[in-house]
Amino acid sequence: MIQENFIQLYEQSFRENWDLPALTNYGEKEAMKYADVARHIARLHILFEMYDIQQGDKIALIGKDCAHWCVVYMAVVTYGAVIVPILSDFNPNDVQHIVNHSESRLLFASERSWETLDEEKMPALQAVFSLGDFRTLSLRRQKVVQQEELDALFARRYPDGFRKEHIIYVKQDNDQVVLLNYTSGTTGFSKGVMLTGNNLAGNVTYARTLDILFRGERELCFLPLAHAYSCAFNFLVPMAFGAHVYLLGKLPSPKILLKAFADVKPHLILTVPLILEKIYKKMLLPVLSKRSVRIIRQIPGINRLLYRKIRQKLTDALGGNFREVIVGGAAMNQEVADFLYEIRFPFTIGYGMTECGPLISYDNHREYVLTSCGQVLKGIMQVRIDSEDPYHQVGEIQVRGENVMKGYYKNEEATRNAFTEDGWLKTGDLGTIDAQNRIYIRGRSKTMLLSSNGQNIYPEEIESKLNNLPFVLESLILEKEGKLVGLVYPDFDAADRAGISVEELPALLERTRLELNKLLAPYEAVSQLKLYPNEFEKTPKKSIKRFLYTQV
Repeated sequence: MIQENFIQLYEQSFRENWDLPALTNYGEKEAMKYADVARHIARLHILFEMYDIQQGDKIALIGKDCAHWCVVYMAVVTYGAVIVPILSDFNPNDVQHIVNHSESRLLFASERSWETLDEEKMPALQAVFSLGDFRTLSLRRQKVVQQEELDALFARRYPDGFRKEHIIYVKQDNDQVVLLNYTSGTTGFSKGVMLTGNNLAGNVTYARTLDILFRGERELCFLPLAHAYSCAFNFLVPMAFGAHVYLLGKLPSPKILLKAFADVKPHLILTVPLILEKIYKKMLLPVLSKRSVRIIRQIPGINRLLYRKIRQKLTDALGGNFREVIVGGAAMNQEVADFLYEIRFPFTIGYGMTECGPLISYDNHREYVLTSCGQVLKGIMQVRIDSEDPYHQVGEIQVRGENVMKGYYKNEEATRNAFTEDGWLKTGDLGTIDAQNRIYIRGRSKTMLLSSNGQNIYPEEIESKLNNLPFVLESLILEKEGKLVGLVYPDFDAADRAGISVEELPALLERTRLELNKLLAPYEAVSQLKLYPNEFEKTPKKSIKRFLYTQV
């Protein structure tokens, strides 16, 4: 059990950082201080009392990232209830299913999200509140809790004003569930992951040992907070440290992101591979493709000057103030990782899953080993590989430790299937480890293909190579009648600029296929590439929902 109590981490942080800025909606001038967050929490606690919310009751939350999203999350867990964050891009039927399955009694929603939902299909909800201003959007009780009534109760409880000594949160052991996180991954089956205070405290307290973010520093959150990775390290960690979080609150297009980096100048950057891959392809690859640059890269000494210049350009584009960029959430394109490593860009790749709240392994960028995803968290987690030779033979990665979930909510069968008989969590990822317990991932066990001669084929590795070829934006490798077939969503903008018509794309794809196969082993050869007209549908981690594309 982790020594530090999860809820007490925030009781202490709000007191110690009372006058510091805590949360800012990017684009707004006013920051919400830790004192303001604490006052909002106290007010919501009174609201929960008025609706007779008990410890362990569920409260759901949906909407774009904003300061009030963070306030609601923190108010729920410090009250002793269970927060149920829902990704705002889930379709309405999924949202309604999650609200019902979780038995949520209250719902906080952005008005945009609420407009898409059918109130009649969520009969157990007592009331719905706006994320914008906390006013009531809908309720099933005869008595309406008016804002004026809530204000009066708050004033009566704190007649001399709310002060830091009033911050006293529920006394609750770390073994209690504080979060139900519903996954919607590439398998297409959503499960409610039960995470305890101990699971989240394991992530937060481990981050404190890394010296990558400090009191008063800034972080830019542009990944959805309803996802475990972003929630832990863009919200829970900075709020425990006394840091200041800027919430982007909109789709992180490269143009919007680069401006936000310049404005905020964050001290730490958390991202998913897709963001860096887009920057690499749009900003760096055109330069690296020039003949003069290719020649310079082959000259020892001179190439270091080139790399220093490129590294500085990339650093400046990301705000120029960060210690490191942490990449997680999905597999990173190896060509991109190789180049960033070669120019000594301060990045590292971690590994985790929602079921571990999420962190399993991490290395500081100075210790990062190429192709790995860090060392298993010392003193927190353990790893083993389900193979006879875990150092050389690929097998399923299995973990246990402080961060591992309690199970799936109301789903004993799924919980039982998620663990081995001796209690290790089956990640579903394939890989190896080294003597320092660094994890090397090869692919997902569910996506691995077996060639006719018995060779293991990892589609993600082929896709990584294909995506770096000209005019390919995204791809998906599938098996059809014993052969590998690729779906390709082309870079139509690049094709237009190059004067390539739509009618010419099939011939271009065939040339691309021949180039691709030169980079692959014979048993990995792709027999056909097919045009796909739209972007592939993705999970919040920006992984393609492979289960939707089984028919080619």
